[in-house]
Amino acid sequence: MEPSPRHAPVDAVILAAGKGTRMQSDLPKVMHEVAGRPMVHWVVDACRDAGASRIVVVVGHRAELVRDSLSDQSDVEFVTQEEQLGTGHAVDQAREALAGSPDHDVLVLCGDGPLIRTETLRILLDRHRESGADATLATAVIEDPAGYGRIVRDENGDFARIVEQKDADETELAIREVNPSYYCFRTGRLFDRLSRTSNDNANGEYYVTDVFGITRTDGDRVAVVDAVPAEDILSINTPDQLAEVDEILRARLGRMEATR
Repeated sequence: MEPSPRHAPVDAVILAAGKGTRMQSDLPKVMHEVAGRPMVHWVVDACRDAGASRIVVVVGHRAELVRDSLSDQSDVEFVTQEEQLGTGHAVDQAREALAGSPDHDVLVLCGDGPLIRTETLRILLDRHRESGADATLATAVIEDPAGYGRIVRDENGDFARIVEQKDADETELAIREVNPSYYCFRTGRLFDRLSRTSNDNANGEYYVTDVFGITRTDGDRVAVVDAVPAEDILSINTPDQLAEVDEILRARLGRMEATR
């Protein structure tokens, strides 16, 4: 299979199946509002503005709420993750939906990241295409990396793998370059490699991040772009964090409005 053409069609898969147990609410996590809209809507908008023509949303907990919220958007479709078996398993639920477009590129993102910027996705997509990579990720360097997967690089400074926090050793835990879960893949190869992931890890889950290591083992290219501002990857796991992100996004929108 040849590298992606410079203008290959792009689709998107957005992970939106989680419950968000620390949010003190029975709502799906992605349905909590930020700047007056469910957080998943901001991610859908960013994908669309970056050029995605099909947007597949993976739903699970109280799926009907997410479906109803996005039902008026004709380019959005849904697949269901019945069991929470990890991010790799979640992405794999879109296998059938995207089976007819193996030569497309596909953005894979989390629905609980409303601070995502369209321009970041465009940088990610451009690097993916220009480098001829099978798999591309954006990274960020933050002061406190607790909770994030760490970017492990080899002796040449090139990407080696992503290690999740629960699987990291002491040296890896000290790494401040982290994975904010902004990915781009060649669609056909993504699903081929998801079939080869394992749940032999601390969580007993299938990780989409393992696809990057498998890609390198196969001798194919992984591209990395440090394109995500630290502010943009703030986690939303509690009501306090939700309020913090809401304030940041409202301030950003206010600045954008002021410059028009």
